[in-house]
Amino acid sequence: MYERAAENGHKAVIKLLLDTSKVDADPKDRDGRAALYMAAANGHEAVVKLLLDTGKVNLHREELRTALWFAEQKGYKAIVKMLLDTGKVDADPKDGAGRIVLSWAAKNGHEAVVKLLLDTGKVDAGAKNQSGWTALHIAAENGHEAVVKLLLDTSKVNADPKDRDGRTALYMAAKYGHEAVIKLLLNIGKVDVDPKDRAG
Repeated sequence: MYERAAENGHKAVIKLLLDTSKVDADPKDRDGRAALYMAAANGHEAVVKLLLDTGKVNLHREELRTALWFAEQKGYKAIVKMLLDTGKVDADPKDGAGRIVLSWAAKNGHEAVVKLLLDTGKVDAGAKNQSGWTALHIAAENGHEAVVKLLLDTSKVNADPKDRDGRTALYMAAKYGHEAVIKLLLNIGKVDVDPKDRAG
């Protein structure tokens, strides 16, 4: 019941239940999902704030799928900021495939979330997943020019990273026809203009 109220953004109901002092502020539903994750995944800022203000919410869960994962995947900048501001959430968690939060934000083109994560100074912007892909590869593949620019502007990102198969961000942008990203990568002058993957 409590988790469903969080999932659907019913702040008044949650507050009423919390005020009874008989409700666990960090319950899990039968699938193991906590109220904070449900509220974050559905963009309910007021509910996330209320739950965080209790001080009783566990900000980590199995497989490092924190509420941050859910909020950043959908581009909920205000929720991402709230979570980061607690100082208790890992800004750079990895999932089982080695993907970091930044990679998901880059894939979905959430420029504001990417900027927030980079501004923490706690995110390895050049981290590779198990396939050797970086956030730059992912942003380039999906044609997110603004995200590519943000990543390159950090000067902490290799502009010409190679994945396990030798593919670069430029290669991915070219493969999917993202001209603006190609121009951006070429203009920095630090990329191989004729990258080849293992297939040649």
